[in-house]
Amino acid sequence: MILGGSSYGVTGKAIEQNVVGLSVWNPRDYTHDKHRTVDDRPYGGGPGMLMKYQPLCDAVNEAKRNFVCKDTRVVYLSPQGKQITQGLLIEASEASQLILVAGRYEGVDERFINSVCDEEWSLGDYVISGGELAALVVIDAVTRLIPGVLGDADSAKQDSYMDGLLDCPHYTRPEQGELGDVPGVLLSGNHQAINRWRMKQAIGRTAIRRPDLLQIKELNTEQEALLEEFRNEVRALD
Repeated sequence: MILGGSSYGVTGKAIEQNVVGLSVWNPRDYTHDKHRTVDDRPYGGGPGMLMKYQPLCDAVNEAKRNFVCKDTRVVYLSPQGKQITQGLLIEASEASQLILVAGRYEGVDERFINSVCDEEWSLGDYVISGGELAALVVIDAVTRLIPGVLGDADSAKQDSYMDGLLDCPHYTRPEQGELGDVPGVLLSGNHQAINRWRMKQAIGRTAIRRPDLLQIKELNTEQEALLEEFRNEVRALD
């Protein structure tokens, strides 16, 4: 599942060109019974099964032996972890090795989390069937931040959340159409005016859609003025 999902697009190209390396370890390969058992019933009762720590520990140790790095980080993906943010991913992209543990069933033995994992991450406040999908998201998000992966070095820098703001609107041909026209400033050729418009739209969009982001981002004087200008324009349309 991981290898298949990572073989496309930006991630697949980065792996093919050896800009990043991706390997997988199946915990079932580190079991010692004929049924290759990786789970068992939880002590104390309750529904579902829990992943045993021994196969997971052995799999992580094997991953570390294959790639000896000083700054290896072991991350368990679960709904109980801290929410993944762009800042967290930027920091993770600087590590030489990132080991992602994809949980299943009702989770994993807590002793594994406390003793082996450095961090616990979550996609958000919801539950999915397994950590593989979360791992694929992290792999893609981290890969695009590594220098040399994207064709244009500025592409990642202009993504949403990179500066603590959402991205501005974007347009392409045709200039005019039944769904509306491209804003005139984008056709002006005035790069200073274009950059100013894009910043104003990014700040305004963030204020409307994710006001919580502005509570933790300190706007400078110019950005405050652009936000007020954006709000006045919105009021004029009401």
